[in-house]
Amino acid sequence: MSDELGVFAKVEDAIDAAYEAQKVLVRDYTTEDRDKFILAIQSAFLEIVEAETIAEFEETGYGRLDQKIVKNIGTISEAETTADVGAKVMTSSKGVTVEFYAPYGLCGALTPVTNGLVTVACNSMTMLAAGNTIIFNCHPAAKHAGAKAVKLVNQSVIDAGGPANIATMAAEPTKESLDAILESPKVALIIGTGSEEMVKIIMKSSKKVIAAGPGNPPTILDDTADIEKASFWLNFAMPFENNMLCITEKEVFALEKVYEPFLAAMKEKGVRVLNAEETEKVTKTVLIALDNGKYVANKAYVGKNANVILEASGVTPSEGDLQLCLIEVDRDHPFVATEQMMPIIPVVRCSSFEEAMDGAVAAECGYRHSAAVWTNDWKHANEFGRRIDTSIFVHNGATVAATGLGGTGNGSATIATTTGEGVTTAKTFTRIRRFSMGDSGAWVL
Repeated sequence: MSDELGVFAKVEDAIDAAYEAQKVLVRDYTTEDRDKFILAIQSAFLEIVEAETIAEFEETGYGRLDQKIVKNIGTISEAETTADVGAKVMTSSKGVTVEFYAPYGLCGALTPVTNGLVTVACNSMTMLAAGNTIIFNCHPAAKHAGAKAVKLVNQSVIDAGGPANIATMAAEPTKESLDAILESPKVALIIGTGSEEMVKIIMKSSKKVIAAGPGNPPTILDDTADIEKASFWLNFAMPFENNMLCITEKEVFALEKVYEPFLAAMKEKGVRVLNAEETEKVTKTVLIALDNGKYVANKAYVGKNANVILEASGVTPSEGDLQLCLIEVDRDHPFVATEQMMPIIPVVRCSSFEEAMDGAVAAECGYRHSAAVWTNDWKHANEFGRRIDTSIFVHNGATVAATGLGGTGNGSATIATTTGEGVTTAKTFTRIRRFSMGDSGAWVL
């Protein structure tokens, strides 16, 4: 039995409950019912999202509260429906074939500490649209936010006339509970959002994996770029949630002609450009050198405000609420190739577009996540897009334009770059099946 609405003391009980709930869901309820359940979850979360986001912020300390609220409301408002998994019909004089998107069954999911509440809410709605149920292994530092979200998902579905345990979790998520999910024969699909280490762990599973790994998105400004437009959007996007979004630009490569104008435009918007001494102090504080020569972000400063980072580094903070700092470095600086998730963005001066592309491709580290270019030269846009080969590529916009902010598109709690699905939808979490009626006419020998 559940302790309370899908949150179980034992992970094995959580797996069993969600597994049985999926059977009930597809046997006793229609797609129209599932859409009703999704609407109920969406409505319930929109009612409490501000209060629960505050509680999550107090639990984790990541990001900026006002921006986190905006992000969570926007993401929950874009709930999936069963419309995404409609059937494809093929007809001819020889018969009819229907290709449809069938559920996997029970899916196991890892949630990140940075987006616990919204990931549980949105993954639950997406799984319902696909006909799946889901068991979460929440990040231990966000387990309370995750538990609240799981309970609200189930209460909303039950109140709308649906089955219990559409979403479940272990009350105390651990590595052992994750192993149980990965090894259970009742779990058909694994989805994960988080670090490179997380991806490596779940990829060892024998199950199908949809993995959203790290991202270190570069952006290039060539000598034809509209600097005012670029500075406006980058000043909006890069400091949003203190640069915690995996899709957000994390380094800038600017050609000589536009380098100083870009810095000047950013300064006009309140951005601080650190000097060499300040840059060195910040780097030593927030990045940790590994034995293999690479660097990782010091988790104590991930998602923290710029002034908090400056003060901790022995640098005099700015007056007021400083949103973003830029540092002037070369392409080999550790900040460039590290997914730091802080409002400290390196800017690299480049003598040619080829040099900028070389630096951007190296900095992206082969994650194939996101990248952008600011240029009025279509040849440059095409060339960089082909070389960088990311799941999301934006021309003359911030990378978030692909999710609808300053562009056209939809967001997702899971952008699966490691395994190639890209911005996921309900269809992503289904199996393609075919039902055919053979030739009912005369046999032709």
